[in-house]
Parts: sequence; structure tokens; C-alpha cells
Amino acid sequence: MSNLEQIEAAILSLPFSEFKQLRLWFLDLDDERWDQQLEQDIADGKLDALAQEAISDFEAGHCRQI
Repeated sequence: MSNLEQIEAAILSLPFSEFKQLRLWFLDLDDERWDQQLEQDIADGKLDALAQEAISDFEAGHCRQI
């Protein structure tokens, strides 16, 4: 049995209250890793083109207030 299969089996055996705690922990971890990846992508310049496109659209008046 692989590590993943063992983890899945352990999760399935959790009582609901512990599953709820695990779910919240996992969501927090996922959010944290997403933020880290976004910060790294920004630092690496991967979003520069998208930012410039948004600025150009704004300056050209292709935006509306929401």
C-alpha cells in the first residue's frame, strides 16, 4: 500500500470532528502554498505581462467601475 493510500485510509477512518479539523488545516495549508507560489511568480516576473495588459486596458478606458 502506498503512502497516499495509507493517508486516504486514515482519513476515511477519522471521526467527523477530526476530519473537520483536518479539512480546515488542509485548506489553510493550501492557501499558504498558493500565496507562496503567487509571490514567487511575481518575483520571477511571470505576471508582468498580465499586469501590463491590465494597465494598458485601464489607460485605454476599457474598464468599468464595479
